[in-house]
Amino acid sequence: MKELTLEAVKENITAVTMFVDEQLESFECSMKAQMQLDVAVDELFANIANYAYPGGVGNATIQIEFEPSERMVSITFIDSGIPYDPLKKPDPDVTLSAEERSIGGLGIFLVKKTMDDMTYRFENNQNIVTIRKKI
Repeated sequence: MKELTLEAVKENITAVTMFVDEQLESFECSMKAQMQLDVAVDELFANIANYAYPGGVGNATIQIEFEPSERMVSITFIDSGIPYDPLKKPDPDVTLSAEERSIGGLGIFLVKKTMDDMTYRFENNQNIVTIRKKI
């Protein structure tokens, strides 16, 4: 398992994506899966940066693991911000036009739709979100 811990600020989204991409390339990840994972990583880290630490800044840890026999990548996001389960947010009604939909939720919806699995748990005063994707 590889791990990166850094300040949860929007300016670090590129560093997180580069860290993940470096690992994905070593796993010989397909370009399609890498692009889907990049979108998910950007969305999840941006949510931590924007909402986990209202009025302040905290850290986020990103862990990446690869199961060669299944060609499965797991990426885990850990923060000590306010408890928030993204899986409890109702999916947006994508049958409505953009003007008719309420704001928010589309990014997490896309993550759920493009990943093979997504889990959340709150443990030791930490939010822990894991996404899994067959590559």
